[in-house]
Amino acid sequence: MTKTLRILALLLVALPALAQAPRNYSQAELDQMLAPIALYPDALLSQVLMAATYPIEIVAAARWTRANPGLRGETAVRAVQYEDWDPSVKSLVAFPQILQRMDEQLEWTRSLGDAFLAQEPQLMDQVQQLRRRAQAAGNLRSDEQIQVEQQGQTIVVQPASPQVVYVPYYDPLVVYGPWWWPAYQPVVWAPWPGYARPYHPGVSVGLWWGSPVGLSVGFFFGNFDWHHRHVRVVHPSAYYYRPPVVVNRTVVVDRGRWQHDPHHRRQVDYRAPEVRQRFASAPVERRDVLREERRDARSLERRDERPAARVQAQPPARVQVQPQPRPAAQPQPQIRPAMQPQAAERAQRQQQLQQQRQQAEASLAQQRQQADSARFQQQQQQQQRLEQRAAMPAAKAPQTPRAERQERREERRDGRQEQRQERGQKG
Repeated sequence: MTKTLRILALLLVALPALAQAPRNYSQAELDQMLAPIALYPDALLSQVLMAATYPIEIVAAARWTRANPGLRGETAVRAVQYEDWDPSVKSLVAFPQILQRMDEQLEWTRSLGDAFLAQEPQLMDQVQQLRRRAQAAGNLRSDEQIQVEQQGQTIVVQPASPQVVYVPYYDPLVVYGPWWWPAYQPVVWAPWPGYARPYHPGVSVGLWWGSPVGLSVGFFFGNFDWHHRHVRVVHPSAYYYRPPVVVNRTVVVDRGRWQHDPHHRRQVDYRAPEVRQRFASAPVERRDVLREERRDARSLERRDERPAARVQAQPPARVQVQPQPRPAAQPQPQIRPAMQPQAAERAQRQQQLQQQRQQAEASLAQQRQQADSARFQQQQQQQQRLEQRAAMPAAKAPQTPRAERQERREERRDGRQEQRQERGQKG
């Protein structure tokens, strides 16, 4: 009896902890959330998964795309390359449709990011499972937009051209065949504006295509390592990519593998306890590093400005008798001297970004002014034509070329008759 009571007591203590700890996502839940994006090209899909771990910055980037509807592709990414966003979020600015869907369904975006952080290998396995179903249904094959390759048991999807990326839209209830999880229906998005379904022989009718997005070679910094079942950084030289700051030197990480940066998480809580524990102290340490950089930059600026101010404020005679500089001022140049180039680089980036914004605003203002001027001139010309048409009945109607020839012919005939009459009178 005593032993049974002890077991019951242990269970009562353990049950609240088990109830509070969230379980991993099931296979049905992973299929449900991956359904609308599993057929994306590999590089684009990897950027979407990485960006989903930063939901707050997804919202900020989506607002930026709505405020700048005329920018897309690489032009938009260059405009935001100095924003304090994760590189994966910056890359999605080239694809405003994806950002808008992630912003509209923010709970789905956060769940996708949590699943990617906690169950990356299982999530990649489910991507392959969904692709096999779409391929078996005849809706995933190479065409003018994408290239589908079978590498053993792995299905790799790549753009048909490395500099042109098409984002497919499809209905998961159609493209995968009959859905196999009745209690977990897939996430379905509304058709995107400007998309159409091709009707050509040999082309899948399950995928819809829109306008292509032009990008430079090596634009995507990440891609899948299907063999090791994780995402890797394959193009670290991408102009908008900055690797995260590694603060915990005791942890050995694979430099080629993508690393989540908790600084860009913006204090959004992690769902899985092990993920929360892994990144629990990282944001504080990152803030300490940034705080030290700013403090060192201000110290170096004060050091550069202080000697000039002292010479201007004191007379020369007093400078000669002044004692040596205070000892407390000398250690200041030795506090992280390597931070000065970083501060200067950040200031230069902010200045370049401000100049780009000013140039873009000036260009838009000039385009509006030119459009208004052209519209005004067109209205004036139309008004003049209306006035001329209104005045035409009072004036002589213009003659056609045929009427002019007839009038000249009659004038010549009248002239010949007058000449004959004059000859007859003389005879």
